[in-house]
Amino acid sequence: MALLVGIGCDTAPDNATGAKPIVAAQPPGILRLKPEMVAQAGIQVRPLIRGEFRTYRDFPGTVRPNENELAEITALVRGRVVDVYADLGQEVKAGTLLALLNSSELAMAQSSYLKAKARLHVAEQAFERATFLLKEKVIGRGEFQRRQGEMISFRAEAREARDRLQMLGMAEKDIRELESDETIRSFVPILAPFAGRIIARNVTRGEVVNTTEKLFVVADLSNVWVVANIPEKDIPYIQHSAARDRSVEILLSAYPHEVIRGTITYVGDVLDPATRTMKIRVEVTNPEGRLKPEMFASVRIYSEPEPNVLTIPSTAALQDKDETVVFVQLDDQQFARRAVKLDSESGDLLKVLDGLQEGDQVVVSGSFVLKSEFANQHQGGLVE
Repeated sequence: MALLVGIGCDTAPDNATGAKPIVAAQPPGILRLKPEMVAQAGIQVRPLIRGEFRTYRDFPGTVRPNENELAEITALVRGRVVDVYADLGQEVKAGTLLALLNSSELAMAQSSYLKAKARLHVAEQAFERATFLLKEKVIGRGEFQRRQGEMISFRAEAREARDRLQMLGMAEKDIRELESDETIRSFVPILAPFAGRIIARNVTRGEVVNTTEKLFVVADLSNVWVVANIPEKDIPYIQHSAARDRSVEILLSAYPHEVIRGTITYVGDVLDPATRTMKIRVEVTNPEGRLKPEMFASVRIYSEPEPNVLTIPSTAALQDKDETVVFVQLDDQQFARRAVKLDSESGDLLKVLDGLQEGDQVVVSGSFVLKSEFANQHQGGLVE
């Protein structure tokens, strides 16, 4: 029996029967794309380099008025409100008249002062006469000392009445005017202590107010505080950062695309027993008044800079099942899938611990397309 074997160029090709060709699968972890697909996917790469890296933590806070530039205005004397000249939200200057009271208590205090001044005047004249008569030996020393004692007593009484007027809010020039014309004035002006904005008003015309009532709150909002709460576990981080660099960033929901700089001016000494948090105070300049009291804010505090660290943009990292992966470009058409180990995040940067080397061309845009194509090409270990 003869066995014939066809060898040579006349041998029929393997696909003569119309079967689909089978090509070896891509090496594990390697993805190959045609140039036009790379362009369509919008793939962008960036070389992996070493540089300075800082982490940060955000802490919730609230905008508050600067309490060093805040005045809660009360009346120094009980009285009835004659008129109110300032309204909520109004800008005022130092000395602006906010309201006017009519006080019988102030009128009585002025009357008492004038009476005390009159008694003192009589006593001083009597003492002068006694001094002359003592020299002329008309009166004895006992009578002289009695009149001297009366003068000292009335002088103390007048000084006490004068101090009472000052406690009730009368200025020195007003007291001198009272002494000069002896006209009792029962009106009490409520004045702004400094320039600012009225952020609270609790007074209406005609009501009777007491010295314990808060009539207005005036605040200079050109400089405000952001008070943040720090969890107990983060206290060492805050103390270290505050000692190194007291400048921080403020983020507000009202201005999501802006970063405002502030300075830590106080780190709390005690914890809130209910929330187990510590307060810090950040001072922020607010010349345009855009930061409003009671706005919610986040205080972002950065760590000590760490030099010579490999970082990648957060857009480069993908989660694939239980792994964090990135794609590295090998040439114009080939990309390698790399499982990586990452650590802290700082803004749009991630710290690389393992899986990449300096100089790797990391895909920073279009990674999702590569992930999808990689899954398709390596499914079953075959490609067309």
